[in-house]
This record gives sequence, C-alpha cells and structure tokens, in this order.
Amino acid sequence: MDNWQNPLQKIDDYRWRLPKSYMAGMRVPGIIYAEERLLEAVMRDKALKQVANAAFLPGIVRYSLAMPDIHWGYGLPIGGVVATDIEEGGVITPGGVGFDINCGVRLLKTDLMEKDVKSRIRELVNTLYNDVPAGVGSEGKIRVSPEEEKKILTKGAAWAVGKGYGTKEDLENTEEKGCMEGADPSIVSDRAYQRGKRQSGTLGSGNHFIEVQVIDEIYDTGTARVFNLEKGQITVMIHSGSRGFGYQICDEYSRDMGRALTKYGIAVPDRQLACAPVKSPEGQAYIASMKCAANYAWNNRQCLMHLVREVFEKVFKKSFKDLGMDLIYDVAHNIAKFERYDIDGKNRLLCVHRKGATRAFGPGHPDLPERYKEIGQPVIIPGDMGRNSFLLVGTQKAEETFYSTCHGAGRLLSRTAAISACRGRSIAKELEEKGILVLASGKGVLAEEAPEAYKNVTDVVHVVHGAGISKRVTRMRPLCVIKG
Repeated sequence: MDNWQNPLQKIDDYRWRLPKSYMAGMRVPGIIYAEERLLEAVMRDKALKQVANAAFLPGIVRYSLAMPDIHWGYGLPIGGVVATDIEEGGVITPGGVGFDINCGVRLLKTDLMEKDVKSRIRELVNTLYNDVPAGVGSEGKIRVSPEEEKKILTKGAAWAVGKGYGTKEDLENTEEKGCMEGADPSIVSDRAYQRGKRQSGTLGSGNHFIEVQVIDEIYDTGTARVFNLEKGQITVMIHSGSRGFGYQICDEYSRDMGRALTKYGIAVPDRQLACAPVKSPEGQAYIASMKCAANYAWNNRQCLMHLVREVFEKVFKKSFKDLGMDLIYDVAHNIAKFERYDIDGKNRLLCVHRKGATRAFGPGHPDLPERYKEIGQPVIIPGDMGRNSFLLVGTQKAEETFYSTCHGAGRLLSRTAAISACRGRSIAKELEEKGILVLASGKGVLAEEAPEAYKNVTDVVHVVHGAGISKRVTRMRPLCVIKG
C-alpha cells in the first residue's frame, strides 16, 4: 500500500494532495478526491501524471483537481478540473475540455411507476431501439438545411424547442438554458460541418445511452419532493454529446494550438495540453468554436428527448405531458465556462475547465433556475448499465472545487481490455438475468461497456457525498438500456 500510495499526502478520508515537489515546474499542487480503495486504480494509469501536467498551465489557481472517477484521458485526465485566471495570463486548452465537447446527461421524470412499465418493458426497449438513431455515423430523423445547421450552433436547444421539439420549461432546466452566447459558426471548418451533418437527434456510439430506470432509494425526502420524485417511480436518462462535430473542432484546435506554445512562450510537459491565453486570438477562436459545439450538443440532447417522449407516447398511448415527462435537468461534463470566484480576497473571472466533471452550484447561486435556488443545482451521475445511477444536488462547500463534482463511474478497463475480459460471454444475457434488457447498435459495444469495465459508481458517489461537494438525493436502477 505505502509504495503505490506515495507521493500522495492524505488530507482527510476523501482528499489527497499531490505536492508541487512531485514535478519541478508545477505552479500549484494537485488535489485528488478519492478513498483509499479507489486510489489503486488511479495509480495504475497515467492519470496522476496528467494531474501534475495540468499544474503547469499559465494562470492556474488553487489546485489541479481530480474527481474520484479520474482516469487517463487526452491532455487533462477524465475527471479533471482546472481553473485559470484570465487577467493573469490564464489559458484555455482543448485538452482540458475533451473531444466530445459538451458530452452531457439529462434526466427526465415520469408519473409512471415500476408496475406500470413492467409488462411493457420489452416493447419499450425495442421501440426506443427502432425509433432513436444510434451508433457510429448514425443519421437523425430530424433533417435540417445547411442554413438551419448554423442556426443550431447559435441557438442551441432553443432551436429544437422553436421547431416544436420540446417546451420552454425544458430550456429553464438545462445548464446555460441550452445555449452559450458568443458562438461563431463562420469560423467552423467545412470538415466539422460535414462530420456533424444530419446528426441532430442521434445517440452516438461508445458509452452514450438511453436508460429507463426505477428509483429504488431515496436519501433526501425533502429534496426529492422538490423534484416530484418518489420510490418506485420511472425516470429516463439520456447521455450524448456533440458527436463528430465537436470531435473535429477539438482535433483541429489541439493541433493548431501547438504553434501558440512557441508564440506565447508557454512550456507544458505534454503537447496534448497545447493552449493559448484566453485573451489571445487563438484562445478566442477556440472558445467561439467550442461554444458552437456546446450548442450543437444541447440541441442534440433536446432532439433526443423529443424522440424518447414520442416513444413513450406510442407505447403508453398518452401524451408526454399526461405521462408527466418533465425534464429535471441537463448537465454538461466536457466544457470550459467563465465564472467568478474569490481568489486571495479578490473577485476574479476564471476559465473553469471541466473534463469529465459536472458543475455543482450550491443553493442560492444566481445562475440556478428559481425552482432549484433553495436546494442547489441538480447533479446527474450515471453508472454502468448493470448497476445504479444517482441524482444529487450541488453544495456551498463545492466552491472549493470551483463548484465541480464527478460525472460518472469512470473506466477501470480500456475498451480493448474489456473486450478481452468478456470474450466468449453474452453480456446481454448476463444483464437480462439481472432484470435489465439491453440493445446496442454496434458490434462489440456491450463488451466494451460491460459493468466490470467501470468503477462502482456507488463508491464514486460515496466520495463526493462524503467530501461534501455534492449531496445524494435518489438512486436509480436500470430496467432497459439502449447503447450506441
């Protein structure tokens, strides 16, 4: 234990410090949120080194942070959080946002109970599979012209609502109300447009999913009542992002920003953290493009939710409003935001990178919808398809993490390792024996996404709850899952 635990210094049961002495050139220490039993997985890959690498970024304040779902990624580890001070030369790095810009999750409630869906669950999973496009290169049923595509990039989810694919209440319950201002479609490459063409309302591949769940545990009755949630109730979770459109933008700027390192005299130990000052032309161009991808993703999830509502209407012969299919919230977890914090007694505008991390504003935050002002921001944490998912809320204490928390379970095995571990097995059959029906569009997807490929999300959520940076409200168990 002591050998692999080194060089981390234990702060308390849920936090560990990576000192600046770990690597010469670190501007700040690292802080890892984890219990001891989760640390071994952290030490097995390069994630800890990536926490240290991020501490080299110009303008970084406080710490280079890692959530308990941390694992190795491109540039910043997945589960990484970094904030830079814009007025002090703070940078923005595409590697600190990720390839699937604004990959995120939304959670819908329904008025259905488990007994209402039990006899129709197979019909429900088959209809979802048939009616919601999923998988690599999937094309959506919602077709738009090139001119309309550009409107999506500036309007985000409001474009879909304007076309009848949702309600204004959906926008109120979406982070940033489903749109970041300042997106500039004119600087997006033709290649990015091509890759994003006809992908609105499509699920994508890999770990993206639609999951029908039942609430099997209530931790905070009062907060659950604000959400109109109770034990035995059916919820739906949707996980998707900006598809090939966002991937292309990250790919282009990660490559092009390499030149900015020399131009601005920036030294980082890993070129995957290529960056530029937020105020530079290069930084501003990436930000305007990132916002295009973020808005694309919010529109995509809004369209996906519309298709899911249509499926429920078809199966249960009621309108989605009569079924009580209201959006609880939509959160982003691959994005950079501009937020104000008190740093050393001064109110500073920071560029907060959340890479595989979820925003978790506490009660009273001015950016929250009125209905959530008293309880804090809803935080949606999916698990793997064979275990549980969670709904939490943000806390005031989360200010120490720039109001950030975990985003999921976090991988334990690479996709290649997972496929090898599952060779000769039927993951779908194993899950069905546990009462979970699963359909996937891609060959090998179920093996790549097998439950054992992930940490137990219960352990991950236990850390963020115990550390006080978000608070558990409900636990949901999967009934059926569509995987891309």
